[in-house]
Amino acid sequence: MRLARLSERSGVSAATIKYYLREGLLPPGRQVNATTAEYDEEHLRRLRLVRAMIQVGRIPVATVREVLGHVDDDSLGRTIRVGAALWALPQVPEPDEDDEFVRSAHQEVDALLDVLGWENAKQLTTISPAYRRLVVAVAAFRRLGYDWDAELLMSHAKLMHQAAVADLDFLETHQSEEEKVEVAVASAVLVEPMLQALHRLAQEEETARRYGFE
Repeated sequence: MRLARLSERSGVSAATIKYYLREGLLPPGRQVNATTAEYDEEHLRRLRLVRAMIQVGRIPVATVREVLGHVDDDSLGRTIRVGAALWALPQVPEPDEDDEFVRSAHQEVDALLDVLGWENAKQLTTISPAYRRLVVAVAAFRRLGYDWDAELLMSHAKLMHQAAVADLDFLETHQSEEEKVEVAVASAVLVEPMLQALHRLAQEEETARRYGFE
């Protein structure tokens, strides 16, 4: 398809598509002549992913470029490829390791991983952004006087494992390695706000059931 048709099907303006091409967020089209290129379904799929990352995920263009660089790196195995792409997404700041609440949060999160038997997560604690994010959140709870511990975290962790299984089951329905990694990135950008919204809806529903509307 020509650029105008790609714009029509995607709902993205031609000017924005040209900008994404210049920034390396989309691969070049097949050059037909000096001024015209053709694009295919893979361009359309990638364009929609880029828009989701920028519009829904609020991810800066430079970060999107870095993430997609890992998505396209077929020299890596699937696990490393997905991990590199996800770790390139915006993350929380490093926790202050001298903070007593951070230290206690580390202990509780490590205890949780031990009980769950999440060996990969245990091996990556020093470099995993997800591990750091969990520690920061637990430390914040404990600083507020709510002593969240491994036992309280357990039920949430089990629910998230079920969500992860569903994510990967969906990923496996796609054919190419590139599509699989793209799905993993899309899930990180889109499923997390969906889970947050579902969590809040569930809290509202359970609150109404328990306490009514008084």
